[in-house]
Amino acid sequence: MTEPYTPTEIMTVVAARALRNDDVCFVGIGAPSAACNLARLTHAPGITLIYESGTIDTRPEVLPLSIGDGELCETALTTVSVPEMFRYWLQGGRVTVGFLGGAQIDRFANLNTTVVGAYDNPKVRLPGGGGAPEIAVHCGEIFITMAMSRRGFVAKLPFVTSLGHGTGKGSREALGVCTKGPTRLITDLCVLEPDQETSEMSVVSLHPGVTRDQLRENCGWDLRFVAVPEETPPPTEEELAVLRELHDRTRRAHGGEDA
Repeated sequence: MTEPYTPTEIMTVVAARALRNDDVCFVGIGAPSAACNLARLTHAPGITLIYESGTIDTRPEVLPLSIGDGELCETALTTVSVPEMFRYWLQGGRVTVGFLGGAQIDRFANLNTTVVGAYDNPKVRLPGGGGAPEIAVHCGEIFITMAMSRRGFVAKLPFVTSLGHGTGKGSREALGVCTKGPTRLITDLCVLEPDQETSEMSVVSLHPGVTRDQLRENCGWDLRFVAVPEETPPPTEEELAVLRELHDRTRRAHGGEDA
């Protein structure tokens, strides 16, 4: 019998389920990478994973530490230059899904990975955008994975690094952006999707055992719900086994304890 899953595991599993076998996916490091590779190892073996360093159709045995991890290049079908990756593949509209995370997010799924506090005198200076701002506007749609907390889910971002739905419905189009933007926000507590009328992210599914009050306690804005939110199907034994083995291989490869 598989041990009970953790909040991070259900977030990763639910994110993986959102991917399709024929997707071309631009993958972020961390939780997005775990979700994308779980999808590849389970229901979507034909998925094409692309990383920012230029690796195309990479099939890593372990999760990469960074976009420059040799594991990505060694297991890729081919590797192209970064300019070609962005200009031909990304800006050329050849990527169906971008998978992103962030330090902070607002109700319209705009992301901040730049600073917390004033830009010229921040409380915390974050890693920055990297390729995320380009991914956010040029991929066909965006999936976001983030653990839910008041520190991360804020009413107003101090800095918008990657565009979500701007200030609401029509904002992307007004800027000349033609892609869908964030269509799914997967957290450790629930799943949110943009409201059809306002583009505000609204709860469509609560994970097993999670209450509405718990969600409100971990969100910095007045959280909206669809009329009848569903309950997220829990991870299957197969999904958990594959995910845990992937993490175990990664720890062993990087010199950690054998879990």
